[in-house]
Amino acid sequence: MKGLLTENLELTGKKILLRLDLNVPLKDKRITELDRINKIIPTIKYLLKKKSKIIILSHIGRPKGKIEPNLSLEPVSKKLSKILSLKVKFVKDEIDEKLNYKIDTIKNSSIIMLENIRFNKGEEKNDHNFAKKLSKLGEIYVNDAFSCCHRPHASIEAITQYIPSYFGIQIVEEISALKKITSEIKKPITCILGGSKISTKINIISNLMKKFDNIIIVGGMANTILKEKGLNIGKSINEENYNKVVFKIFENAKKYKCKVLYPSDVIVSKNVNSAGKNKLINEIETDDIILDIGKNTISSIETILSNSKTILWNGPAGYFENPLFENGTKKIAKIISKKTQNNNIFSVVGGGDTVAAINKYNLLNSFNFVSTAGGAFLEFLEGKNLPGITAIK
Repeated sequence: MKGLLTENLELTGKKILLRLDLNVPLKDKRITELDRINKIIPTIKYLLKKKSKIIILSHIGRPKGKIEPNLSLEPVSKKLSKILSLKVKFVKDEIDEKLNYKIDTIKNSSIIMLENIRFNKGEEKNDHNFAKKLSKLGEIYVNDAFSCCHRPHASIEAITQYIPSYFGIQIVEEISALKKITSEIKKPITCILGGSKISTKINIISNLMKKFDNIIIVGGMANTILKEKGLNIGKSINEENYNKVVFKIFENAKKYKCKVLYPSDVIVSKNVNSAGKNKLINEIETDDIILDIGKNTISSIETILSNSKTILWNGPAGYFENPLFENGTKKIAKIISKKTQNNNIFSVVGGGDTVAAINKYNLLNSFNFVSTAGGAFLEFLEGKNLPGITAIK
């Protein structure tokens, strides 16, 4: 791969266009979660050490080519300044010759952050004229925004045609980790898929089933399976008309010799504010709501994980945000964490809710790799080519 660390580049005094994903959650212009910022610090520090001039390109939200003050990157520039103990100069200027001059005058080992790149109409259209304008701001382009690589946008794809382009440290680590669970597999390999909708992950299941030994389905996804198998799921979240999809999952599982595990017991309650009760899946009543996996299911998952060498986890096991129904997600996190710390497995965790869960249990640093990417993470697992990766390759 054309990585920043592997190409022996001369970076001193060079203007580096650094594409990052700083799409962090904001509340009253305050950043409420720092994972994505923390991820990109190694690349920034490396470029600073090399005495480069860093020009950060990034976005927040979906302004669709219009200026929306509540989606400004200015709060992010201030937070990054504090983290680095270095002034990050925030620039709202239009991308033109005046901005080129301003960038030319900055000193080595300094940082400029441009305003939300998606305020420009040409960004999401992957407009080549806009990409050319961007490319003139720097001498080298570095993409360290894996979570944006599934988007064919000007600052992700088109720009690479007009400037020498490389991958940042974060992207190289992400791709390396994902390759270990898709092409450089150490078996037995197990995938835990949770979350609310099976429709968003059916392509992942189809792709991974050919390579994985076990796929464990929990959360709302499992409710759909239970329902299509003729079981009563009460008032639990599920998706309609997925009989053919569920049938195909188990048909392919048999074909590829992949074991599919779904809950044998669950935690149910009449509402989300009342303590739950452990029930077998054939004991669920019409007014029950499934909110977590049960103790027998947790035990089965632990047995499978104990016999695995590689683990991918994407999606919580239940309504973990509520302490009444966090046990399944918490137990899975701790089981994987312990095995990882003992060097018994290689673990990759991804997805916003999953990352939120391991953050809640202070286990963020207990896995081999934690991906903050959403769509790009899932599309990579589906076997798709990501525009931002393909462009630089």
